[in-house]
Amino acid sequence: MLIFSLINMKIKFDFDKLSNASKELKKHINKKIILICGEMGAGKTTLIKDLLIHMNVTDNVTSPTFSIINEYKTINKEIVYHMDLFRIKEVNELYNIGFFEYLESGKTCIIEWGEIFEEIIESDYNKFTITKLDNFRLLIKNR
Repeated sequence: MLIFSLINMKIKFDFDKLSNASKELKKHINKKIILICGEMGAGKTTLIKDLLIHMNVTDNVTSPTFSIINEYKTINKEIVYHMDLFRIKEVNELYNIGFFEYLESGKTCIIEWGEIFEEIIESDYNKFTITKLDNFRLLIKNR
């Protein structure tokens, strides 16, 4: 099942339609910084992995939970950064990993758990929230 709402982007999908949902998500990205938010186990990483395929990433995509930041290349040799801020507990840690330099690089930055530090992101960004609904997921564009 895949249901779209075009007025305010809302996509209701089950995981066998994940590829269609991530293609639709890609159409609604118009910023270089993308926050993917949602509770633990909602499917943020899985959604991002599929989104990166549709963004023509050629590298093997893995979760950045422990590395915090993964760098990928696309077919066109563009760089995409995939970040997971779950383990970051203080703003100083963001400075230590060069987080703000990544945001200012002009490269695409896809950030899991970005809502944790959203209030200090000065750059313009898109924000999407994925929510678990029994056997389905609801993906909403918040910004």
